[in-house]
Amino acid sequence: MFRAQRFTAQLSLRSVRWNSSSSSSTPPLMAKIRSDLKVAMRAKDTAKLNVLRAIISETNNAAKTSSPIQTDLQLLSLIRKRMAGAKEAAQQFADAERPDLKESEEKNVTILEEYASQVETMSLDDVKQVVSQETSKLKEAGQKVEIGTLLKSLFAPGGALDGKPAERAEVAKIAKEAVAAA
Repeated sequence: MFRAQRFTAQLSLRSVRWNSSSSSSTPPLMAKIRSDLKVAMRAKDTAKLNVLRAIISETNNAAKTSSPIQTDLQLLSLIRKRMAGAKEAAQQFADAERPDLKESEEKNVTILEEYASQVETMSLDDVKQVVSQETSKLKEAGQKVEIGTLLKSLFAPGGALDGKPAERAEVAKIAKEAVAAA
């Protein structure tokens, strides 16, 4: 009788176990980054290895926050942020007359640019066209055209850019220009 209770307790624990390593929604580019990490490990490419590990680490850290990285566009913004930091670091190393460190940062930038180019986004002309159409719609509706209202109408559910591969920073920049011209 004692054995039977122990056995049932073990069965109930096994049936409740969760798999913590699987993530439900990873961007397609992240799968490529993870496979390229393995290739870089085998090739002993330390520059690429360090960059890919940093990207994976940041996405894992973001998964623990309220806004995890779930799309390629979010991953692209993270990559561009790292690119900007690497470019700034390369400039500082150049100012400090450290060509070896400058060269390593420039390698990081080229690796990051390689992955950033793999994400397809809307062209600037298409975004400008959508923004100009939206500003004309707001003017026709009699609303005052401001940056905040324009961006809300563009990215709102059912909006002109809802679910489309457009970077918010680029759209905001174009919207500022459109509002200034209006």
